[in-house]
Amino acid sequence: MDWRDTGILLSSRRHGESSMIIDVFTPDRGRHAGVVRGGASRRVAPILQPGAQLDLAWRARLEDHLGSFTVELQRSRAAIAMQNRLTLAGLNAALALLAFVLPEREPHPALYRQTQNLLDLLAETELWPLAYLRWETALLDDLGYGLDLSCCAVTGATEGLVYISPKSGRAVSAQGAGEWADRMLPLPDALKGEGTLTDIEIAAGLGTTGYFLETKLAAVQIGKPLPQARARYLDILSRPRPPAPG
Repeated sequence: MDWRDTGILLSSRRHGESSMIIDVFTPDRGRHAGVVRGGASRRVAPILQPGAQLDLAWRARLEDHLGSFTVELQRSRAAIAMQNRLTLAGLNAALALLAFVLPEREPHPALYRQTQNLLDLLAETELWPLAYLRWETALLDDLGYGLDLSCCAVTGATEGLVYISPKSGRAVSAQGAGEWADRMLPLPDALKGEGTLTDIEIAAGLGTTGYFLETKLAAVQIGKPLPQARARYLDILSRPRPPAPG
């Protein structure tokens, strides 16, 4: 068995004296693991950095075997991400979430394209937080837990939407919520694409998407807490940014 594809490196770990096991996200084969022989060498190790875009050739005797990769670097992203603490934390959060929620060898081509677009914005530090929030909503949608903010789930109104139902993920107006308002989740302006979209407002949006990631995916489907990398990103995003130099 063999195939060739492109892919985003999610993680890598040492295997034996000189090899690495890598976990990649590909458009046609989803999340896929394999061994890179000599991956710990001085020549190959610098290629195997988180977020790297790789040309991949996979081979195994049987399809269900771990198999081995040969890799060539298409695009490195680590150096760009390391220039900014916030985007580096965001990169780590996105990769950790993908490794956490994606089943092995299940294609998610739309999510792959959205992930690639997100990572290609790493140099755009002002755009990154909102792009990351939109990526998390796309992640929920792709995995079957999308938020519906088009109208009130109770009244059908398209104006005055201020809550999200924790059960259905649908928007709810103040009138529609009625006496159940204290059981609703807030619908931050950042999720609606409104307001000034500061880091604090975007962090509020991530608080809401995080509720569904935690309760629908982590607790029910996977049975483990969300990766700490996401909490670290949210913590950094919630702090005031240092003033730009000069």
